[in-house]
Amino acid sequence: MSAEGKLSELKKRIKEILQDDVSISGVEFEGPELVIYTEDTLKFVDDGAMVRTLAKELKKRISVRPSSNILMEQEKASKVIYDIIPEEGGIKDIYFDMDKAEVIIEAEKPGLVIGTHGATLREVAKVIGWRPNVIRAPPIQSSVIRNIRRYLREESDFRKSFLKKVGRRIYSEKLIEDEWLRITALGGCREVGRNAFLLSTPETRILIDCGVSVGSEGMPYLYAPEVTPISNIDAVVITHAHLDHSGLVPLLYLYGYDGPIYITQPTRDLMALLLLDYLEVSAREGKKIPYKSALIRDAIRHTIPLKYGDVTDIAPDVKLTLYNAGHILGSSIAYFHVGNGLYNVAFTGDMKYERTFLFDPAFNSFTRLEALVMESTYGGMRDFQPSRREAEKNLKEEIERTLKQGGKVIIPAFAVGRSQEVMIALEGMQLEVPVYLDGMIWEATAIHSAYPEYLNKNLKNSIYQGENPFLSDIFVQVDDAEKRREIIDGAESSIILSTSGMLNGGPVLEYLKGLAGDERNTLIFVGYQAEGTLGRRIQKGWDEIQLSADGKMVNIKMRMGTATIDGFSGHSDRNQLLEYVKRIRPLPSKVMCMHGESNKCIALASGIHKKLNIETFAPMNLETLRLV
Repeated sequence: MSAEGKLSELKKRIKEILQDDVSISGVEFEGPELVIYTEDTLKFVDDGAMVRTLAKELKKRISVRPSSNILMEQEKASKVIYDIIPEEGGIKDIYFDMDKAEVIIEAEKPGLVIGTHGATLREVAKVIGWRPNVIRAPPIQSSVIRNIRRYLREESDFRKSFLKKVGRRIYSEKLIEDEWLRITALGGCREVGRNAFLLSTPETRILIDCGVSVGSEGMPYLYAPEVTPISNIDAVVITHAHLDHSGLVPLLYLYGYDGPIYITQPTRDLMALLLLDYLEVSAREGKKIPYKSALIRDAIRHTIPLKYGDVTDIAPDVKLTLYNAGHILGSSIAYFHVGNGLYNVAFTGDMKYERTFLFDPAFNSFTRLEALVMESTYGGMRDFQPSRREAEKNLKEEIERTLKQGGKVIIPAFAVGRSQEVMIALEGMQLEVPVYLDGMIWEATAIHSAYPEYLNKNLKNSIYQGENPFLSDIFVQVDDAEKRREIIDGAESSIILSTSGMLNGGPVLEYLKGLAGDERNTLIFVGYQAEGTLGRRIQKGWDEIQLSADGKMVNIKMRMGTATIDGFSGHSDRNQLLEYVKRIRPLPSKVMCMHGESNKCIALASGIHKKLNIETFAPMNLETLRLV
């Protein structure tokens, strides 16, 4: 049956279920949702069971939206909201989401905005037509989030037609009766970087991640026959925002892809931040720019954000659910339910199976699971890391030793994830020196503060109660070269947390040039240093490095001390990886090990097989594994 035929039947069924209680003005597939348009939205609000009943009966994700003819003009609606909602609610921003016919109200005190049993919001909805959604105002304003929201409002007409097109594709008739499932490795196997995998059925092709290799600029094998033409890909799923998983997503739109990107909302925002920085750094260093910034915007307007745990149809024969991966903000394990109970496979992306300062451990309790594709970054026989608390203790000791001798500490860190973990550790040390934040760290931290629901319970509650460790007085934002020079030349000790994490660009190189020659200073690594990066070379003991200064390469003597503090990684170590698989319910029958140096992928696959008697693989790029 065609999508139009299905819609007609669904509308008839909805009217049967609701009878004459609610007037239905329209029913439409929009992306993965079945959207019901009505002039009686308040009846759905007052009777919360209505949507649950429809979802259960129709086996679809249901969204109820007001008909366009009852929506008040946005400027007038904003004025009404300010008139109705008490001033003590502390409204910080109001913006309209055309995709959902929703008005989002950012407020310091959401409870006062909502009112007793939701009475205030119901009054707002009754007057303006728009469906109000109240969220807590982030304590740090993010320019990236603000710009993305404005851009998506400007693209509302495109989004409307795009989501309808995607919806019709998802709910179109299944054309092929054959049943098989394959995974093709397009990048990220026996290496760290350029992650990309193709999940294929007779009906559907889904690309999971599309990253670049940090250091070597290597690209996935997007020209492999399984993935060409790229315009025939049905969906893209991005597990998290780091460049080795998302760096080449905009390139897909240059090559002809015009479909959806399924992603969590924090990942969407962090991805935009990192992609724009990637282009800026590439241009500054004279490297070839793989795509123009307009393609980043094109990718953003094709995103369909999903929440953890939402089961979502993304193709006629595939459902997707994203779960917490514990790696960085919004990072996801992508769980695919293929066919009518045919097969279930999960891709961990990068994961952390330990409670950290920021996140809960990676999810591992699935309804069904036949195959697992998992990372192996620290899967080697000797890859063991201390706990977060032990790492915090070791970091404090190294910092105190440096400060005692009058030196400065440089901590190169990824802007997303690692920096925020280290910030919380530093905030708890009660140090009496400033901690300077340079590069994208402040903006990335603002995005973290905008999504407290993705953080672990303790941190989320602290932020909700106004005790935000990211707002500590010890943190000082650095946003220009003059301030940077003052820090380098100043006599007082300090801690500098700066990007990039592998010393392959960013403002951290300016600090390194200025401070490397003083043996009182210390360079502390808190994250993985990939082969080919300056960070890995210094870790190996190079006592002289080359850096660019005034357009020329200069030799820099490394007289400062260096230290590596393990335990802050967003990746699981070998024990955690083995424990993760051991505790998965149900236990998968196949495990594919990827995202690690060759010996680590092989070692982890061997260890899982020996301990758990599971069939394991450590494939090479361009190999295809048939699952069914």
